[in-house]
Amino acid sequence: MQALSQALVLLVLTWAALGALSAQAQGAQSPQGGDGGREIPPIPADETTQGSVTIDGTQIDYNAVAGTIPLFSSERDTTAHMFYTAYVKRGVEDDSQRPVTFLYNGGPGSATMWLHMGSFGPVRIATEDTSNVGGAPYQLTENPNSLLDVTDLVFVDAPGTGFSRLTRHGEPDQFFGVDEDARAFADFIARFLTKHGRWNSPKYLFGESYGTTRSAVLANMLTTEKNVGLSGIIMLSQILDYTNSVDYPQRNPGNNRPYQLALPTYAATAWYHDELPSKPDSLEPFLEEVEDFAMGPYARALSKGNALSDQRFDEIAQRLHEYTGLSMGFLKKADLRIGGGEFGKRLQADEDITTGRLDTRYAGPTMDPLSQRSSYDPYSSGISAAYVSLLNQYMRETLDYGHNMTYRPAYRKDWDFNHGGFGIGMSVMPDLAETMKQNPEMDVLLTGGYYDLATPYYEGVYEMQHLPINDRLQKNISYEFFRTGHMPYVRPETMPPLHDTVGYFRDTCKMST
Repeated sequence: MQALSQALVLLVLTWAALGALSAQAQGAQSPQGGDGGREIPPIPADETTQGSVTIDGTQIDYNAVAGTIPLFSSERDTTAHMFYTAYVKRGVEDDSQRPVTFLYNGGPGSATMWLHMGSFGPVRIATEDTSNVGGAPYQLTENPNSLLDVTDLVFVDAPGTGFSRLTRHGEPDQFFGVDEDARAFADFIARFLTKHGRWNSPKYLFGESYGTTRSAVLANMLTTEKNVGLSGIIMLSQILDYTNSVDYPQRNPGNNRPYQLALPTYAATAWYHDELPSKPDSLEPFLEEVEDFAMGPYARALSKGNALSDQRFDEIAQRLHEYTGLSMGFLKKADLRIGGGEFGKRLQADEDITTGRLDTRYAGPTMDPLSQRSSYDPYSSGISAAYVSLLNQYMRETLDYGHNMTYRPAYRKDWDFNHGGFGIGMSVMPDLAETMKQNPEMDVLLTGGYYDLATPYYEGVYEMQHLPINDRLQKNISYEFFRTGHMPYVRPETMPPLHDTVGYFRDTCKMST
């Protein structure tokens, strides 16, 4: 069970690459809870700075607030301080009416530096698509695709990550679990709305990766416990049902969905790297064909298990070869079932190259040619240094915050996946469905990349299409995918259409934009 928990926690963005960077805060409380009786230095006061960004030819002036909001136990002891950076448009006559969006990464155990420094804030890290950033110096640029034209933005670090800290009254089991984490965010949002006078603003959640899992539980808590009505939820690189994960599907024999739902991503990856026996001209029609095969002939074949005939076994292997580029011999040895790690290791094995996980367009030298799975992700290694370096510089030099603290990009802690009576195989699909029923005017956007092998795009589609909601509510769900990986915003060419896609906000966020 412990090994399986660790496997699922691999969904943290660049988890392995950043583990060594998750050092204890200098002069701050350890996230383990008690501090051995030592005094904890005071949390820095909030800092407000000013800036401007030009979006679609219009200059937008804003205040940037870097600070924390305290969380309390039932005894009113402070248990944690959650760090956030809020960007608020200046010059708005009544900002209580202006939309506000709360953004967070996932992990569980990842700080929100990825969305903060790469996506919709007023600045972003300049990276060349699919290239390793190498060593410093790196470049931070103005972001002409910021969402400040349509909504104020609040980037939030989960307890124990970033500058968020547990106090001497805070214990790990109060925060490091599905329900505990969502409750911390729900408390944070309610207190933020009070502190900044935003209760009457249209409110949106934007979660990435495990952040989509959080969003489903959090939205339900906000709706049913806090009476906070949401206008919309944006799901980026979604996973709501962990039995669909393709990371270690072999550990749950009899569940074939991960193999089916990942197959379109395998096909997209092989198409990108020119590994297909016969490459179609266009990607999207090809993926539709693979999706139909995955949920039809492939699903039926896998469901038969050992009862599948030899002839049909060979026919399915041949189709898989055509869709993935993997050899017939390997596919047969794998019993037609290919895990994500095995695919990444085998696709370009002849060139001694490992294919990325978070973004399969990336590739790097294979560490161990004899291993079953890759021991690293070329994508994580390719971009992490730039994000960590520029986040630290930006916080201190521009936002004037955290001078005597360590920013934790990630924090490793065993996670309690128990939710709704389920453990590791838990699903938060019922939470999202209940929220949509209680708030039938709320919109949901599912977006992501075709080359994401951490949370395959078709997995998200499958989950949305199997929510226990009626057809009327299904119409509230929109879909948009890009030729990118887990973090579409890393690709410069994707930022304008990604901005416009999330800018379906424009149709609903009309007040004081």
